[in-house]
Amino acid sequence: MAKTQPTEIFSTLKSYVQKLSDGERTPAEIGAALNDWAKESAESLRGKIHDEVESAVLKMGFVKREEFDALVAQVHALQKKSGMKPATKAAKKSTKVKTTAKKVSKKAVKK
Repeated sequence: MAKTQPTEIFSTLKSYVQKLSDGERTPAEIGAALNDWAKESAESLRGKIHDEVESAVLKMGFVKREEFDALVAQVHALQKKSGMKPATKAAKKSTKVKTTAKKVSKKAVKK
């Protein structure tokens, strides 16, 4: 029942209502069928969104976190093998911005 066009969805719903009114199906059966359809549609939509996001990210030149972590591990392994000291994360420097506030003196204006 995973149809995407609105007319097909409405015709499917109409057939369920007809089966319900004819007594061929119970409300519980129709509810279960609609619930299954909703779950299948959600899974399909999630998959399409995932594929689209992944495609866009690759076009932008980004890498996945797993790929980055694997590359870091490989670099560390090569550094150990060559006898180099493994690079560590750079110490974070304080990025406080000093503001120099000018003191404004208020002069009383006498009339």
